Amino acid sequence: MEVNITQDALGTHLDWRHEGVTAHMIDWFWSNLEKAVLLWHPEQHEPLQWAVPVTPGDPQGSIHIAPQTWNDGSRQNLYIRMERLEEVPAEIRDYICYEHVYIAAGLGFGEESLINPSPMGYRLHQWEKTDYGVIGKSSAFGTRKKETHEDGKIWAAHCAQEIGNWGVFLPQLHSLYKPVKNPLFNPFADLSLEGRGREARYKYMK
Repeated sequence: MEVNITQDALGTHLDWRHEGVTAHMIDWFWSNLEKAVLLWHPEQHEPLQWAVPVTPGDPQGSIHIAPQTWNDGSRQNLYIRMERLEEVPAEIRDYICYEHVYIAAGLGFGEESLINPSPMGYRLHQWEKTDYGVIGKSSAFGTRKKETHEDGKIWAAHCAQEIGNWGVFLPQLHSLYKPVKNPLFNPFADLSLEGRGREARYKYMK
């Protein structure tokens, strides 16, 4: 994987590309996080649980609990929700430039974050197919919980490892689950868009 890290006034951004990984595989990944989270970052992730499970065909509003320990030694027990695009601040949606998108909101560090949840910040992952595989960008934005440039660098190191590991396991894992036809156990949602920036909307989800 090739990766380039930049920072601006709103957040931290990783531009990346993979050979042998497809946009379809990454779409599948986001509905099947519990199958992949330990492979995604073996050194720092712990097993994942769903507080609000994925609905097959539409993971918007799903919430997963993602315990992990970052490079600085801090352990997070994050509650993370997949956001509906129209509920994401416009200045964050302005960064959408690729065909497929997953936006995660960090809600907090315990069950209390499920009561009137207000995002601490957002993680925008976007990607599209190329002749050789896939190209994409991952971005971190602090909102209620402000993030310094140093915070962004810590996240960038964690994210670069995650995105890089897609090339290690995702084609094989996606292939292994192809025989499982029941969408309750092997859900899929097409995360492709119509439009870009703040005008972006999902093609196949309401």
